Amino acid sequence: MTNDLRRRFAAYAWEPVTVGASGTDVHRLRRHGEEFYLKVGTPSAHPDSGFHLSAELARGLWAAEHGIPVAEILDHDVEAPVGWLLTRAVPGRSADDLWPVDQRDAVVDALADTARALHELPVEECPFDRSLAVTVPAAEHALAAGLVDLDDLDEHRVGRTEAELLAELIATMPADEEPVVGHGDYSPPNVLLDPETLRVSGLIDLGRLGRTDRHADPALLTRSLLDDDNGQYSPAHVARFLARYDPRDTLDPKRLEFYRLLDEFC
Repeated sequence: MTNDLRRRFAAYAWEPVTVGASGTDVHRLRRHGEEFYLKVGTPSAHPDSGFHLSAELARGLWAAEHGIPVAEILDHDVEAPVGWLLTRAVPGRSADDLWPVDQRDAVVDALADTARALHELPVEECPFDRSLAVTVPAAEHALAAGLVDLDDLDEHRVGRTEAELLAELIATMPADEEPVVGHGDYSPPNVLLDPETLRVSGLIDLGRLGRTDRHADPALLTRSLLDDDNGQYSPAHVARFLARYDPRDTLDPKRLEFYRLLDEFC
């Protein structure tokens, strides 16, 4: 954190945000009853990592223009030696918060409906490429740079070496793609809902938004629903999400597993 930013936002109350894995320092700012978020980070040498502030800025602006509920961008300087991005807080509660038992089905339904709405946007109008031609080389770069956390793998991959992960990625990579506009990190912490209507009020952490395969978002969301750190969702909620998102049951389980593997490199 630079002294310049401290001075620039000196009139705000600061609080560090310690949850999440956005690859940046995040601070919650408060002033006159309003709440804001300030992301701070050095420019990435490899923007396709998805944690580049300029990528998040461009995607946030594009998403807002296309009717996607996202955080309003108020100010930024993403090209400075220490870049930053200021947004207005999205109202609502995270889908990762603890919801009453009788509301959890509705939360899962909202997650499915929002994924479908996002994936129905005209993919040809999206300028951000998150296809395998981009994401697989980015995964290889992350591995070579020592950025893959082998201590935070999915349970059934614990103990795998870097070489084994990469070999599995290459061996299971689909031969083609079913392109949609995807969030790229579609998980309960990144979706906020109005607690009264249970409708999605906003999507956050958009650094990986772009043209991707339609399996990518469901792969991450269904894995996240069963995260041990949460515990409120069950396999029945996973089945409910898949049935609502894909009522014709056309998603390929092998592709879902591939995109979960690909996410290990992010």
